[in-house]
Amino acid sequence: MALNRRDFINRSAATGAGVALAGTAGAVVGASPAEAADRHHGHGHGKPKTFSLRVLGTTDLHGHALNWDYFTNAEYDDATHNDIGLAKVSTLVAHARAEKGHDRTLLIDAGDIIQGTQLSYYYARVEPITGARRGPKHPMALAMNHMKYDAAALGNHEFNYGIPLLRAFQDQCDFPLLAANAVDAKTLKPAFPPYLVKEIRVPGGRPVKVGILGLTNPGIAIWDKANVQGKMAFPGLVEQAKIYVPRLRALGCDVVICTDHSGLDGSTSYGDAIPYPENASSLVAQQVPGIDAILVGHTHVERPQTLVVNEKTGKTVVLSEPLMWGMRLSVFDIDLEFCRGRWEVTSVKAEVRNANTVAEDPVVAKLVRDEHNKVVAYVNQIIGTCTATMSAAESTYKDTPIIDFLNLVQADTVKAALAGTAYADLPVLSEASPFSRTAAIPAGQVSLRDVAGLYVYENTLDAKLLTGAQVKDYLEWSAGYYVQTAPDAPVDVTKITNANNTPDYSYDILSGVSYDIDIAQPAGSRIVNLTHGGAPIDPAARFVLAVNNYRSGGGSNYPHVATAQSVWSNSDEIRNTIIAWVQAHGTIDPTTFGGDEWRLTRAGVPLFA
Repeated sequence: MALNRRDFINRSAATGAGVALAGTAGAVVGASPAEAADRHHGHGHGKPKTFSLRVLGTTDLHGHALNWDYFTNAEYDDATHNDIGLAKVSTLVAHARAEKGHDRTLLIDAGDIIQGTQLSYYYARVEPITGARRGPKHPMALAMNHMKYDAAALGNHEFNYGIPLLRAFQDQCDFPLLAANAVDAKTLKPAFPPYLVKEIRVPGGRPVKVGILGLTNPGIAIWDKANVQGKMAFPGLVEQAKIYVPRLRALGCDVVICTDHSGLDGSTSYGDAIPYPENASSLVAQQVPGIDAILVGHTHVERPQTLVVNEKTGKTVVLSEPLMWGMRLSVFDIDLEFCRGRWEVTSVKAEVRNANTVAEDPVVAKLVRDEHNKVVAYVNQIIGTCTATMSAAESTYKDTPIIDFLNLVQADTVKAALAGTAYADLPVLSEASPFSRTAAIPAGQVSLRDVAGLYVYENTLDAKLLTGAQVKDYLEWSAGYYVQTAPDAPVDVTKITNANNTPDYSYDILSGVSYDIDIAQPAGSRIVNLTHGGAPIDPAARFVLAVNNYRSGGGSNYPHVATAQSVWSNSDEIRNTIIAWVQAHGTIDPTTFGGDEWRLTRAGVPLFA
């Protein structure tokens, strides 16, 4: 029985094999400049002695097919005028292929493809893709198939919508989704193909065999526990690379590339909740011999070329991370020499190219235009009104109504859910983060996109039991977000936040209590005047904390919450809960909520009026 490409990929995943697609980058029609140079260095009967190939890489596309911001309803723009989306990347890819030769250029991705915009949300929740042939097509699959991606690693956000939706996306892709460290929880066999082997034809010589190993993030076990627990497990990147890199070399691979949904520096946001580091790409390069290059993802950083020396072989491994959202394209150029009967890598260089230097690919834009227009109409529907403008611009350093609103909705939802239970009389606190400094609710009519822009992640809501003492510990951990600032030092609001590179989404603001954060003090000793109901908080008192599932599972390594007793949880996204609240109430009136205050101080003196 003949197997088509997708059948082979799926069977390979079930048996623990990688995917071998021989010769798919083969025949050369007309010589590129690089080919002409390679042939010039021929030997013997015209057999080439040298060869070069190119690997292109994207990462953290997060549902961006077009250069469009669904929250502002306009073309995307930022302070440095980046452009985003696969339509732009497709033009960069076409140029890079033309330079090197289409048949000696590979295109891969490092994960986080199907979550992050209202476009991707729509085809996961509003009109979800399925395995049905006549069902809706995922716009990211449409674009990536047209661009002829060779492979993509799975990112942690691929699991946000559950495994069935991910499998439906996998079915729509004409390329394998790789994850050597996503295994079946019971059998420990690979749940997805671990690797892909591609043969690149060399005119007049032996083909170059390229192994592409996909590695995803162990944090999935924490961040998407509700979706994966008991179904999949996620070992460490280094541990799995040590298994599969030798296997790829044993298969005769001349070049081994890793595509890692994992940052560089060995840091971990979830502490010791699991034994494998979150950002392990540098460790893979250092500790696993036999890797030539690594496409890095997950951390949304631009790294044109980072060099890491393998501690066992002394060989330099080249790493590159192309920022996020299709803003950049990583370009790895690999030179080889035929020596002792096989191809050997002699040089690897990497750079990134900027998507704002090119026009969009009109074919990609046309491919997803219907899906895009459908989502634009969806997000612009009016769902309510607001009596005053609310902005998140100052929410990282001031108590603002827009964060109070998020906490109000979450607290109200938990209170309603606990009514009639043994926990109904406990005070409910709520945490919220300033996810977007540009989020705003206008005065007057409020659209779905206005509200959706407040909560850009697919988090769901949990309720956990904490004591008063644990609440204080929680706040102390959060207050580490601020840079310690002397009482007489000048204050620049652009420089007092994000201490130790703490992202905004790791900073929590609590409602239901009042407190000061004294940033003159060292981290761990900053929370003062912590009160509940006008009285100092009782360390032994019990509280219910309304908390998102990322934080509840250990995300950002907050103390106590991951191990605290859960008294309720919800499977619907917090974003939808907020939208439903607005639809039910009709009007948002900032004068009716708030009252609990937090403020920044130095030695007891408030920083802001």
